[in-house]
Amino acid sequence: MRRILLLFLTFFITINVFAQQYLLSGRITDAKNNIIPFTSVYIRNSTYGTSANEFGRYQFKLSPGEYNIMYRFVGYKEKTLRITITDHDEELNVQLQDEIYSLNEVVIKAKSKRSEDPGMAIMRQVVKKREFHLNQVKAYSCAVYIKGVQRLLKAPKKLLGKEVARVLDLDSNGRGILYQSESISEFNFERPDKVREITIASKVAGQNTAFSYNKASDLEVNLYENVFLINGLSSRGFVSPVADNAFNFYRYQLEGSTVVNGKTIDKIKIIPRRKYSQAFQGNIYIIHNDWKIYSADLLLTSKTDNLSLVDTLSISQQYIPVKDDVWMPVSAHFDFNGDVLGFKFAGYYIAVYNNYRLEPKFEPSFFNGEILRIDTAANKKDSTYWANARPVPLTRQEARDYVKKDSVFELKNTVAYKDSAQRQDNKFNPLDYVIFTYDAYDWRTKQTFTVEPLHRTIFYNTVEGYGIDLRVKYNKLYNDFRALEVQPTLHYGFASKMFSANVHANYTYDPLKRGMFYTSFGSDVLDLNNVGTRSLFFNTVSSLIYENNYVKYYRSRFGSVGYQRELSNGILWNMGLGYANRRQLYNISFNHIRDVKDQEYTSNNPLAPPTAPADDKSFLFPEHNALTFSTSVEFTFDQKYVKRPTGKIFMPSKYPKVLVSYRKGINNVFGSDVNYDFASVDVSQDDMTVGSYGHSAFKLTAGTFFNRRTLYFMDYNHFLGNVGTTFDPTYVGSFHFLPFYEFSTDRAFLEAHYFH
Repeated sequence: MRRILLLFLTFFITINVFAQQYLLSGRITDAKNNIIPFTSVYIRNSTYGTSANEFGRYQFKLSPGEYNIMYRFVGYKEKTLRITITDHDEELNVQLQDEIYSLNEVVIKAKSKRSEDPGMAIMRQVVKKREFHLNQVKAYSCAVYIKGVQRLLKAPKKLLGKEVARVLDLDSNGRGILYQSESISEFNFERPDKVREITIASKVAGQNTAFSYNKASDLEVNLYENVFLINGLSSRGFVSPVADNAFNFYRYQLEGSTVVNGKTIDKIKIIPRRKYSQAFQGNIYIIHNDWKIYSADLLLTSKTDNLSLVDTLSISQQYIPVKDDVWMPVSAHFDFNGDVLGFKFAGYYIAVYNNYRLEPKFEPSFFNGEILRIDTAANKKDSTYWANARPVPLTRQEARDYVKKDSVFELKNTVAYKDSAQRQDNKFNPLDYVIFTYDAYDWRTKQTFTVEPLHRTIFYNTVEGYGIDLRVKYNKLYNDFRALEVQPTLHYGFASKMFSANVHANYTYDPLKRGMFYTSFGSDVLDLNNVGTRSLFFNTVSSLIYENNYVKYYRSRFGSVGYQRELSNGILWNMGLGYANRRQLYNISFNHIRDVKDQEYTSNNPLAPPTAPADDKSFLFPEHNALTFSTSVEFTFDQKYVKRPTGKIFMPSKYPKVLVSYRKGINNVFGSDVNYDFASVDVSQDDMTVGSYGHSAFKLTAGTFFNRRTLYFMDYNHFLGNVGTTFDPTYVGSFHFLPFYEFSTDRAFLEAHYFH
């Protein structure tokens, strides 16, 4: 709280309420009076700045005094104006002149001798110093303002009705703002990759239909890194123009040089050597002799760079001197557009960096895995706060959109509206219920009832015949985000005349530590492969239409209790104790909708030979009791997470995750017949960045039964197989064509999966 209060008093100066401040504002244009959007504006010899909006309007709140205000945008001469703030607001319109880059005669001569563009030689010097500039600042903190807008530019008239246009506040041509967001954060960084961000204020209006960057790390543009990642738009990284291997991807051409504040700035055109090479095009501006980046103006397109969602993405970044010879970004700007099925859209995200503190002394425990914390009051700031805090002025359309959507939000939060919406949403539609789940929600008590759809309620299998599997789920969310979930199930097979009833429940008592109690008890017909084969619905389809009874079942009457909790960040402990009476089942029903030639149902005993008849009653296991204890510890190294008022969101770790598991069949307690010990180690990683080649994932599991005196088929180690033609290729841990039961084992095993 102390850190938040300190940031609140210093952010952008605009939040300082102890001194009288006045507004410096104006419009930035070029020599022909054309607006220059997103111009960087900052006070010279400081790290306090802002950016113009897309119509060239800018604004500061400044205390009385004299200031040297600098205006800078790629392609225009940097301009410095001295302004005096007295006792009133000031209007200062600024006109920037085109920057003229000229080729030095000496450089041209050098080029003719070496038959190589001088841009190549310049960039060799930059690449040599890449690592120096990357590591020049070991740590820093700053205040960051992020603003994003997504617009619909045009929509097909056939798909755009009057009601849709009214709700989205679109004009007759289908144009309007779909989404806009703002955030104010404190951003802390320590090399090589330690990040901690605290969001002080956040405002969102509309529906995000594409992608969003709402935290500072999303727009942390660092071209000194070898690979530049753009989350949400490409699974592959892009090679930086100053990367160690940049000359394998780029050619460079010197467009000219100019002098700014006594420093020579080289304008270098970057040219990809080939298509689809994950390389930028555009211009990069280099400070001569210092060989550091002054600014960058880069472009990616879907035609050449494998972008998803958008057609083009332009990235602009400006650097300013912060201390001595240290330059840091003052702004970053992403501009995009696209066309999906005739819906043309465009938008931008802009980040403004202020109040840099270089080499701060962070406490040893400061970087604790929490990469982002959103303050409980972040989304409760009113319009007065934002009018004083935002450094980039709203356009008229953006201001109007906020007013409209804020009004709609206030309306939707009235008791009358909530009650009306709840009655409408809770109406039961029989046709919808055939395919979709039915949900009934009470906003006052935060309770939800969910009923599984009809197509998942009626089933068929060869063990029970036609049947009903009625599942109802109850959820209760408490004000402190504790949660209770209870799922009772009624299950009946008409051919077997076998009735089952069970309840599964879990209570999350500590959402921040993933603390949970869980239990289940009752009876059911279960899959012999406990990691899962096919759902009731898909087994019904495959049985009735294709005569493939893939799933093999047994009868269980059971009770279990369990507990899990995070022992510390990245260490999750789980334990459970269960007791069950288990009985073998046999096929008794052989119905089908169509008769498939040369296809017959198979035995419900997965170990029976393929020639066994469908009504085979060969022995698999005797009726028995099983008392089983299980425990596991999951280690996520360098675990990072986002902490919201509602709980934690865990982010993928750059290191593999390790899961150590142990399971014991306890003999001669409460009549238990099992006696075995099983242990396994699982090493996996869901998201490995492989430079510009995209992402990979892997999973390795090894285990053994080091005591197997008495165990039964359902106690074996089973694998997640697949015998159909379709599968989920994104889940790492399943086999694409492995039979469900054939390789289940009570011996040592090793399995490996890789996905790219």
